[in-house]
Parts: sequence; structure tokens; C-alpha cells
Amino acid sequence: MNQQYDIVILGGTPGGIACGITAARLGRSVAIIEPLQHIGGMTTSGLGKSDVEQKEYIGGLFREFTDRVWKVYQTIYPKDSMDLKLCREGYYFTPKLAEVVLEEMIAETGKIKLLKHHRLIKVKVKNQQVDKILVENIESQDQFLLSGKVFIDATYEGDLYAGAGAEYRLGRESRHEYGEPHAGKIYFDYQKGVILPGSTGEGDEGLPAYTYRLCLTKDPNNSYVLNQPPANYDRNLYTPYFDDLKNGLLSAPAVLHDGWGYYPEHFDTMVRALSVTDLPGNKVDANINPRPLAFPFPEENKGYVEGDYFQRLEIARRHREIALGLLWFLQNDEEILPEHRAMAQQYHWPLDEFSDNEHFPYQLYVREARRLVGEYTLTEHDVAITEEVPHFYAHSDTIAMGEFPVDSFPVHKKQPGDTVVLEGYLGMLAHLTRPYEIPYRVMIPQKIEGLIVPVALSASHIAFCSIRMEPTWMSLGQAAGVAAHVSIQNHETPRTVDVKAVQEILIHQGQILSDPIKTE
Repeated sequence: MNQQYDIVILGGTPGGIACGITAARLGRSVAIIEPLQHIGGMTTSGLGKSDVEQKEYIGGLFREFTDRVWKVYQTIYPKDSMDLKLCREGYYFTPKLAEVVLEEMIAETGKIKLLKHHRLIKVKVKNQQVDKILVENIESQDQFLLSGKVFIDATYEGDLYAGAGAEYRLGRESRHEYGEPHAGKIYFDYQKGVILPGSTGEGDEGLPAYTYRLCLTKDPNNSYVLNQPPANYDRNLYTPYFDDLKNGLLSAPAVLHDGWGYYPEHFDTMVRALSVTDLPGNKVDANINPRPLAFPFPEENKGYVEGDYFQRLEIARRHREIALGLLWFLQNDEEILPEHRAMAQQYHWPLDEFSDNEHFPYQLYVREARRLVGEYTLTEHDVAITEEVPHFYAHSDTIAMGEFPVDSFPVHKKQPGDTVVLEGYLGMLAHLTRPYEIPYRVMIPQKIEGLIVPVALSASHIAFCSIRMEPTWMSLGQAAGVAAHVSIQNHETPRTVDVKAVQEILIHQGQILSDPIKTE
């Protein structure tokens, strides 16, 4: 069986969804293939705190999404309520509501075929152009072909372009490859903003740690309480947190930033192993704090990116066990002070979230995987202030803006002599990063035709640590949807598409393509 669509999208991530909605609204038939049973990637799997620092730079479909969330909350909570305030005009939300809103936006188009719980088996390439993809229904194991005029790789992992034979990067560049000050092996004092001894700048195959982003509730009547430790629980994995507590690594940050996940009462307690941000409905977005040396997730993602479907499931299962084990440890370990345990016991899994997954998030937080080698490679010089490029850098083919500080989770576990920070952690380089233009070329492979890549795109590790935010990916997905439409309309390839025509449509759709502050 061969199903035909104008545009075939692999990955029901926010970037893939934005691409599909945009293209469908322009009249295109669209298929979205997603291996999980739920769409939305991290946006519907616990990342309820939108990673946007400067709202004026991210518009378009992402702004429409937050507006819809805001409108829903206005129907649920009274005007002056704390819950309505906590949603921050739709930028903070719970996973279930995010999924409902995205599903509604997809359904409204009437032109998107959602193929959930389907996985990619093979990419068929003809004359250096993606021709078809073979996919499999994970439940029935039935396989079939999908044909498209344009293909979109919206996976976190870059699976479609890897299957097509496009060139990609995996791991970290050396400091010398692009002259990036923070590239390669690095120890970075996140409190003082300085590079520490031991930072060689050498490249390696290491990737920032993966985790799960936890949605927890403070409502006892909505709580699923762990009554036993998870499978393979190992207390010794978490006892190094006691050293972090003693050495002040669970204390308050030097500078407090609103919305970054700080509960002052958690400072200097074991609960500081989590970074907790309030959400509406008596829930929280709980990130797992990457600053303690005991942070248990680095290197646990080894083999994930190049692994097959089943190897990835096993690695995701291991991450789930570690996350469950951490919460169990914080709530139950008798060596933890009773008042600290009581504080941790305020948070449990919500009964009304992830109800078909034991109330645990669906999507592993794949912060970085493959990165395309495209027509242009975004580097630290594009996204941050460096000696080589101390000014704002403009592109003639800009199709989106980025603005989030460079932010990398640790790459390696604690090494002998580590006392300040884990290797590879770059904590929110807000003092260096500034809003930047993203050129269309970062989404176009150097050789493979008929393919656009809005998520695992062409960037160095350092630049990717800024661009890898769901709101930015939604902007890039929107641009990919417009570009796919224009290329089909004008009988062009994505590589040769009329970028000016793409930009005109994006501007009409509310996309931000230049610094709005400088152009006022």
C-alpha cells in the first residue's frame, strides 16, 4: 500500500506539528508520523514552562498556541485568581491541556493525517532525493509506504535524514573547529560566568544528558503516590547528594531569576535536587537540577541516537527508573532529614496526567542528538557575543528568530577532582547570548533533495544549546511548512525555493524575522 500526500512529516514534535498545521492551512495534504501514542514531544510531556526569555522575538504559530492556552485558562479560573496568574498568559501550562490544544489545532485543518504509534523503517532515495518512506504500525506491525512531494524531518534525533544518507554531526566540536570560546570539553562556573581549569576545548562524541521533565501535583486528592521503589532501584546512585548538600551545591543561586524554577524553601535541602516551577491547577514543572555533582543522568544516553527502536526503548526505560528512583529517594530515604522528606512528600504524580502511562511523561527529553550538516552551520558566533562577531548578525534568508541563552546539561559524570560543576554544563549563558536571526539554509541538507529539517538542524553543539527550545522549533517548523508549500506551488525544490516569497507569507502569519526592538 502506498499513501500519497503533498507533505510527509516524520516526528509529532512541536516543530513537526507547527509545520503540518501551517502547510495544511495553506491547502496542502499532510501526514505526520509519530512513534509515541501521543503527539507534542516535550510540550505535552512535562515541559510546561515555555523556554522563552524575550517574548517579542517568538511569534507566529507558537504565539497562537499560547493564546489558545490562555483563553482556555480564562474559562477555568476566576480573573484575579493565582492559577490564572501562574499560566503567564498561556506561556505556562499543564501537559494534558497542551495536548488538547495541539490536537484541536490539527483537527481544525481537516487536512492532516495523524499516524501515531508508527515508526520509520526505511527511507527510499531516488536520484539523491527522498522519494518514499516505509513505516510500520507498532501495534499491528503492518508496513506501508508514504509518498510526498516534500519530506520534513521533525524528529529530535534526525532519523529521516540519517536514513536518507545526509551528512550529520554527533557530539561536540573542538574549540578550534569554529573558534567557539565555549566549545569542546569545558568546566564552566555558572555562578561566576568563567571558564575553569581543566577545560581543554577538545571535541568528543559526548551529548548533554537526557532526563524526563516531571509534572507533579501538590493536591493530595489528585495524587498517585509511589508505594515502593522502582525496578532496579539503587540507593547508592543518589547518596552523593549528601556531599552536595554539605558542600553548598544545593544552595541558592547567586542571582535569582523569575520563572527559572526556584523555591526558596528548597535551598539547602535535598529537594533542591529538583528545580520546581508552579503551574496552574496546583501542579509544578519539575526539572531535575543539573548543577549538583550527584546529578545521575550524564552518559546514560550512550547508544541512544544510533540505536534501533528497541535499544532506544531500553535506554528510555533506564532514564525512567532513575527519575522514579530519585523521587522515591527524596521522599523516603531515612538518612534524609524528616523535614526535607516531608517537603518532598508534597509532590506526587498527578492522577489526571499521563493516565495511560502510570502518570509518568511519555517523551524522553532528548536535548540534542544528531545535527544536520546543512547549507549553513549556525555557531556560537551567530547566537552569542564573541570577539569575532561582537554585533548582531543579519541573514538575507532569515525565517525565524532565536533568543534563548546557551544552555547545556552536563555531558560527563563526576570525575576525580570535580568540585564545582560537572563537565559540559553551560548554565544559561544569558550574559553572552543575544537574540539572533536563523537562516533558512540551516534546514537544508547539503546533498539530499526534497527534505527540510526544522528540528535536528545544522548547528554546532554550542549554537544548538540555544536553538533547541520548543518555541523556537515551532517557529522553524512554521517556516518549513511555508517553504514546503511554496516549493510545491512553484515547482521548485526546497533548496531552490523563493525565500522572499516564504518570508512574505511568514510575516503575514505573524512570524518575527528581525529584531523588533531595533526596527521600531
